[in-house]
Amino acid sequence: MAKMKSGDIGTDRAADKLRDIEVTLDFTPNADASVLYRQGETMVLACATVAPSLPRWFPRDANRGWVHAEYSLLPGSTDSRFQRERRGAKGRTQEIERLVARSLRGAIDLEALGPIAITVDCDVLNADGGTRCASITAAGIAMRLCVRRLIASGRCLPADKRLNHDQIKSGMQAPTLSAEEAVAHENAVIPHDLAAISVGLIDGDVYTDLDYILDSNADVDMNVVMTADGKFVEVQGTGEEFTYTREELDALLGAATAGVASLNEMQVRVLDGIE
Repeated sequence: MAKMKSGDIGTDRAADKLRDIEVTLDFTPNADASVLYRQGETMVLACATVAPSLPRWFPRDANRGWVHAEYSLLPGSTDSRFQRERRGAKGRTQEIERLVARSLRGAIDLEALGPIAITVDCDVLNADGGTRCASITAAGIAMRLCVRRLIASGRCLPADKRLNHDQIKSGMQAPTLSAEEAVAHENAVIPHDLAAISVGLIDGDVYTDLDYILDSNADVDMNVVMTADGKFVEVQGTGEEFTYTREELDALLGAATAGVASLNEMQVRVLDGIE
């Protein structure tokens, strides 16, 4: 379905400026880590929880972990009530939550994580464009904080320090990592932060971090997922009844790279010193 352009893209932001971002950690007390993430008027609650065991389809003696994600728009997140998907996620929802899960798994070393299963739930409280990108960025923060706490509690250890089943049954206590060892292991599990940004081409100009008005007027819109070392996890780009050149593609990716770098800097600041 073609987008209905409003013709009005008035904005106070410069084309390369991100929307204002606010992050509240531990917004909910029951999750192992939770993040209330606001980017402009888009608001996402990302909660990371650790399962009591690995998924059933994992081998019983598995030494690697798993990360899963779910995504949903809450009923009041859109201008008209969004119907709850009580009979399972529908097409768009499935596509986005698979994107979020793939992105998270692209940023984490499941072997270094060990036999641990983490689920990150991304619930959109308010939608004003870029919900999948905001969800990925928020989920990346929640996943790192969750892993940090697993390491601090002795549940996530380097392979050579993990207890086997017999040692656990005998009551042996897991070794305690020094502060330096904990940081090193966290960086082994998640070598680089993960973030995503939307970019678009409107009347020949490149815009970064599209809100609803910009997105609905874009000739080309693109979602770019990257790790902090500058590597791409996924690029989703579509011309809306429009084609674009290689030069325009390069300009879009350049804007996305700069935007993700700003998000990575924000992620480091938010989690600095947090246990």
